[in-house]
Amino acid sequence: MATTNNIVIDQGTTFSLDITMTNADGSAKDLSDYTVTAQLRKSYYSSTATDFTVETVDEDGEITLSLTATETGALKAGRYVYDCEAASASETLRVVEGIVTVTPQVTK
Repeated sequence: MATTNNIVIDQGTTFSLDITMTNADGSAKDLSDYTVTAQLRKSYYSSTATDFTVETVDEDGEITLSLTATETGALKAGRYVYDCEAASASETLRVVEGIVTVTPQVTK
């Protein structure tokens, strides 16, 4: 079961979110054999998506999702949905999911 984490992204700024993936016993999940991906979309049914840049520290279960200022500047202000998944040859796990609120930029 994924953790729900609603986030706010300020349009036109650099965004970063740190996540630690754990096993059932609370220890850090070794992500060495996993590919981690994350996207945000205007709705669950949108055909277009914005991909987060994903960085992992494999043995520590640490995941960082990020967007550049240019990428957040291209998003229209409003509500979106996102999730992050980790996939190996034997399983796919949803790490985190939630609502993204993009706040409008004034200074351009």
